[in-house]
Formats: sequence, structure tokens, C-alpha cells
Amino acid sequence: MHATHLLLEEPIRMASILEPSKPSFFPAMTKIVGTLGPKSRSVDVISSCLKAGMSVARFDFSWGDIDYHQETLENLKLAVKSTKKLCAVMLDTVGPELQAINKSECAISLEADAFVTLTPDQEKEASSELLPINFSGLSKVVKTGDTIFIGQYLFTGSETTSVWLEVTELKGDDVVCVIKNTATLSGSLFTLHISQIRIDLPTLSDADKDVITKWGVKNNIDFLSLSYTRHAEDVRQAREFLSKLGDLHQTQIFAKIENIEGLTHFDEILQEADGIILSRGNLGIDLPPEKVFLFQKAAVYKCNMAGKPAVVTRVVDSMTDNLRPTRAEATDVANAVLDGSDAILLGAETLRGLYPVETISIVGKICAEAEKVFNQDLYFKKTVKYVGEPMTHLESIASSAVRAAIKVKASVIIVFTSSGRAARLIAKYRPTMPVLSVVIPRLKTNQLRWSFTGAFEARQSLIVRGLFPMLADPRHPAESTNATNESVLKVALDHGKTAGVIKSHDRVVICQKVGDASVVKIIELEE
Repeated sequence: MHATHLLLEEPIRMASILEPSKPSFFPAMTKIVGTLGPKSRSVDVISSCLKAGMSVARFDFSWGDIDYHQETLENLKLAVKSTKKLCAVMLDTVGPELQAINKSECAISLEADAFVTLTPDQEKEASSELLPINFSGLSKVVKTGDTIFIGQYLFTGSETTSVWLEVTELKGDDVVCVIKNTATLSGSLFTLHISQIRIDLPTLSDADKDVITKWGVKNNIDFLSLSYTRHAEDVRQAREFLSKLGDLHQTQIFAKIENIEGLTHFDEILQEADGIILSRGNLGIDLPPEKVFLFQKAAVYKCNMAGKPAVVTRVVDSMTDNLRPTRAEATDVANAVLDGSDAILLGAETLRGLYPVETISIVGKICAEAEKVFNQDLYFKKTVKYVGEPMTHLESIASSAVRAAIKVKASVIIVFTSSGRAARLIAKYRPTMPVLSVVIPRLKTNQLRWSFTGAFEARQSLIVRGLFPMLADPRHPAESTNATNESVLKVALDHGKTAGVIKSHDRVVICQKVGDASVVKIIELEE
């Protein structure tokens, strides 16, 4: 059977597979989001995570209080200072997440074929016969024969740490279930998921709003990960809420697609959100296993064409307890990159896993190898065709910059931007070389005080594939005379040389505004 095109560039030399991977300043073009928690919150471990390639730190509010996460964030700031590696902050909401509560934190053993009752009475003690839950309406939404999954930090699929229940009887507010597999639940909270059932709870809960108001505002969060996004209206309501909270009107909202409802309304959600997180843990329960890859490929493609970041989760679960990923997991990471993902999100692997630094490092290495064989030529043609003609002015400049950089084999693209939009558009065309985004701060005032913008824009590119930001000196405006542009360019080139991505005689493509015109130029460096 003759394929019209191959995903990988051919031929791949078998000998090249045996060549060791070369270390570089940018571990990979694909970004890594690490969840900080018990095993990854000290300054030393966070510093090592940043050096290994983490560029976004995720704070998961399904557990831990505001003080706990604030302490972790202060450690992150110290780590950023000492490593000189930029890192963005993502707040992950709890949303309408159902949880089983185990106040005593004693391990609970559940035996196959025995019965367990789920009760909304949270005062009761959890045991192998009774599990208190945080939702009083469970008996109203389930029926006999429905499937319920319970496990810590979503479900690993491991038969020993997560349990599969089948509803057998409804007794008032209580739900009696038969246990389908023997398992031990350990910890204080377990996520509860009912397959393909709509839970009538708000996407942004009062508890979430409280955390955003108290913790998010204080720390100028870069991203809000909106758990269980089900409709475009969820994103609009979250944006409306953020717009009233100081600088948080600049915070980007990433819609987390976790169930059938979010999947059904995917196109409208994508239009409204700044990016998408494919939460494969929950989706893998709502969807038949054989359909999960189809959703990933379709969703990532749509994100790519819209020029919005796609983040894939649950890739190396086994590294929570092991130093190496399985072969299937390593292949899965590479396929996420070949599908076009912008970032890989690590959850339990870095939150409570035994090897957070090694996990980030290995995932980065796999991403870098996959990027070498990413079929950029095919991707570029597909994107240009999708955009169609006539192109907008900015789209035309962005695609031309990438085309020129590939034709002249440039080592890097440097783009001057103030909003970050031009840089993101260039990254949308997936150039094979890094894009140095020089964010030029803008002066703004609210009649009471003057301030510079730019820090948000710089940090928010840390989740976009291939985009590496640097904040320029605010004394250099984005549109200026040749002299000041030249001095900013020199700083950017020096940064590239220090990073090891630019050397003598290299060609560099520069994209900048001069007056009202946008200019793409190619320079060749001297000694």
C-alpha cells in the first residue's frame, strides 16, 4: 500500500538511532508543565526541575490550602532567581470534581465482589464498607448498572490503586455498589468519576473563586486551568470573573477537556479559550479506550490550526514510582509531539512521584528526538492551506519569516513584539529552529500610577512550542529608530550566543516593526 505522505521524514538512518542525544540550552522545543507538590516543592528540587526543562509550574488546588501553595510559590521564585530560568504559574481549579473523603487517612482495602456504600454524610468515617463523598445529589443522577471509578489523583488503571464500582441499589441519598476489583485506596482524598453522567455543579465553584481572589490576584497568575470545561459559556464566565480582578484580565484561560460534554462542545470552547488541556485521565474513562487517540489527534490538529496551545496530560504515569518510563509511554510522548502538541503536562509524576527531576529530563529528551523527525514541510503546507487567501498582514509576515528561516537554514528567528501575538503566530507555523521572542515593555497608566506591561506576555509564551521569551529594556520602544532597534537586536543576539543557539557565520531571521511596516530580514553573523 503506497502512502501519499509519511509522518516522519524519510529515510531515518538506523545508525542515527544509536547516536547519543546532544545536550542543548533548550532541552526541547516542546514545553513541560510540572505540578509542584510534596515531592517537588523545595528550592533545590524546583531549581533542578527548571534546569531539566520545566517552564510552567502548575499549582493544583484539589488538595493543599492557600498557605501551603504560597510557600511552594515563594520557593519557586527563589529557584527562578538562582537558576535565571523563567517560569510561568498555572492555577488549576477544582471545578465540579467529585471526591471521596477519608479524614483518618488510613488505607482502605476494598475486596472484589463485596459491597460499599457511597454516602453524602461527610461526618461519617471512611471504611471498606462506607465512603463519604462531597456531593449530595449522587443518588439522583445515577441508576442501577452505572459505572463509578474511584482513585487517587485520577485513575492510573492500576488494579491496586483505583477501584471500579457498579451501582446495585439506591437507598435515599446513599448509593450501594458492588466492588469489581480488589484495590487499596490510600490518602485523604480520592477522585470520583461517573462515566458519561452530567453533574449539575458550577464549573467555577465558590471555593475556586475564593482561591483565585486570594491567591491568584496576589501572585499575578499567568494561566488559569479551568477544570471540567463543558461549554464555551464556562470560559466566558471565568473570563468575566478574572476581568474584575486587577491584572488578572491578562491571565490566559486554558480549558481542560475532561468529559463527553466538553468534547461535544469542543469547537466553541476552542474559539473562546486561550489554549486547551487534553485531560486524558478522565477522558479515558468517559471514552472507550480505542477512541482516545482519535480525540487527541483531532483536538491537537484543531488547536494547531487555530494557533492556540495544546497541552497533553497523563503520559508517563509509571514514572510516579519508577526511574524509567515504559516503552509504550516513551512512544506516547513522542507521538504527542508528532501530533503537534505544544506542551506535556506532568501531574502525579512530579507532584508526589519519587523522581520529579528525572521525569522532566526524560520527557524533554523524548520530545527533542521526536522534534528532529517532525515533518515540518507537510505541517507548514497544511497550515497555509487552512489559513487560505487572502492572508491577514500579520499571518503573511509570520509565515514568510518561517519560510525564509527554513530556506536559509537560519539557526534562530528573532521577533520583536509587545503583545506577544506576532511571536505566537510565528510559532504556529512550527519552525524547526527556536524563536526568540523579544518582548518590548509598554508604558501604561491608570491616572494614579505608571507601570510597564510585558512580564505577562513574556511568561505566557513559556507554554508555546518553540517560543523562548526575553524581556527587553523598557527604554527601547517596539517601534523606533534604527539605532535603538540595533541595540535591542544586539542584546537578543548576545542572549542567543550565550544560550548556544547562535554562533559565528550563522544566519538569523529577524521579524520587527519599523514605523508602520512589518519587516522580515535575514542577517549573517560575522566572527
